[in-house]
Amino acid sequence: MRASFPATARLHSPTEYALSLKGQRVGRGALFVVTRSRGEDPQQTEGARLGLIVPKRFANRAVTRNTIKRILRETFRHKRAGLPNAAYVFRLHSKVPQVSLTALKQLVRTEADTLFAKVRP
Repeated sequence: MRASFPATARLHSPTEYALSLKGQRVGRGALFVVTRSRGEDPQQTEGARLGLIVPKRFANRAVTRNTIKRILRETFRHKRAGLPNAAYVFRLHSKVPQVSLTALKQLVRTEADTLFAKVRP
């Protein structure tokens, strides 16, 4: 499978997010909680799907929110082929520390790699 992030690899509707958030909690880190839909995702047969929840109250600046989402999407894109077919939601659960964007990218990438390692079957 090519390492791409097509529209079919994303969660779109509130219903899809709700089903995934009611599913199994995969892991929790300093910044994120990862949940996945229970069992196989019936809407998707090509692979895993990703949803992101990055609320403004935890990351005030748009630059910060966009950076977080960009890093999570990129990490998912590389790990997608090795993940079971399910919908995964990364939810930011705590305030982002006041650090440079470079340090934030490193922090998010490290935590995303750790959480995706817990996802594997």
